Amino acid sequence: MTKLDTAVTTRPTRIRYIIAILLFITVVINYMDRANLSIAMPALSQEFDLTTGQQGILLSAFGWTYAAMQLPGGWLVDRVRPRVLYASCLVLWSLATLFMGMSGGFVALIILRLMVGGFEAPAYPINNKVATAWFPERERGRVIAFYTSGQFIGLALLTPVLSWLQTVLTWHWVFILTGAVGIIWAATWWFVYREPRDKSGVNQAEIDLIASGGGLVDVESGASKETKPKLKWSDVKVVLTRRKLWGIYLGQFCLTSTLWFFLTWFPTYLVDYIESGFMASLPFIAALVGVLLSGWVSDLMVKKGLSLGTARKLPIIIGLAMTVFMLGANYTDSSALVIVFMSIAFFGNGFASITWSLVSALAPERLLGLTGGMFNFIGNLSSIATPIVIGFLVTDIDFAPAFVYMAAITIVGVLSYVFLVGKVERVEE
Repeated sequence: MTKLDTAVTTRPTRIRYIIAILLFITVVINYMDRANLSIAMPALSQEFDLTTGQQGILLSAFGWTYAAMQLPGGWLVDRVRPRVLYASCLVLWSLATLFMGMSGGFVALIILRLMVGGFEAPAYPINNKVATAWFPERERGRVIAFYTSGQFIGLALLTPVLSWLQTVLTWHWVFILTGAVGIIWAATWWFVYREPRDKSGVNQAEIDLIASGGGLVDVESGASKETKPKLKWSDVKVVLTRRKLWGIYLGQFCLTSTLWFFLTWFPTYLVDYIESGFMASLPFIAALVGVLLSGWVSDLMVKKGLSLGTARKLPIIIGLAMTVFMLGANYTDSSALVIVFMSIAFFGNGFASITWSLVSALAPERLLGLTGGMFNFIGNLSSIATPIVIGFLVTDIDFAPAFVYMAAITIVGVLSYVFLVGKVERVEE
């Protein structure tokens, strides 16, 4: 064998990129099943004669169980292989989604929506675990940005499709068909996904590339699992009593508040208040550009010698500030201008989406997992609060108070990163 032949045979394979595509598609489905209720809400509320308050409660139902199951879901992720857990969660939340299309009343819809939220809770921790196992550190940021962009690509492409589907086949089929897609994808995940050492087509060179770059290729092997100390209340006290950590907790609540507004009430606003058609996709495309650009800009600032705090915080602060542009919708009757204002706001939400980078930079070294769990839990309380608050603020003829509320929330987020987080440095225990 020549030296050239040896070089060819030892060149790392690229099976990990297939895994990235699997994660991306799963995120698309994940967010499709979060947003389908918003699309169906106008027709559904008319059929069941729901008030805006009831609509807000129904839209928030997902968030109750999604937030409550964050810590138990993380516990499961540490103990059940991604191949099994993700397939199981996909089937369960997709079945609940499918049965929403067959439900005959408000109570049944709430119960099923609670189930969707609970079964989706482990999704992002699974994504993170898979990315950690399959990708070296130098590729991981781009991969996380890639699969995270799936939430906006799915919304941008599927929102008008699902709206059209509802018009043609009634709102029931929005849930039935999206649920069926999830069940099919669960089977695909089960048959295709494997751990790095178990995946066919992966050569040793790719395994070595991942492992040498900080990828945890043996994270699921018995030998790699160490006995971990039990959670102590003193640890919980640490992550709940540090000003800098509360800065990112509150900032995440404000950021995800805008995201949940976009996922819940915004599609209803488009249907009930303005004529947007396929222009409704533009804000989601803007958010996609924002989320992809934010990681690149932040890494570029680090490369140029700016401090880690500036590189990570500045995109978040700028993005949150841009979200305030949604207030412009209160001062125009032009559908085109409303879409422009919302596209700027959506771009800002995407551009601010690198908040997880501050968890690893600020959290006490021994309490990375606990800090991340608290960060995600408090942040996702917005999935409960936002739909309910807006449901009681808006009326059948006036949506303006919702935009005022969301603008105020984003300003609070900016202030929390400026004054509470302050200098980016690891918190001492």
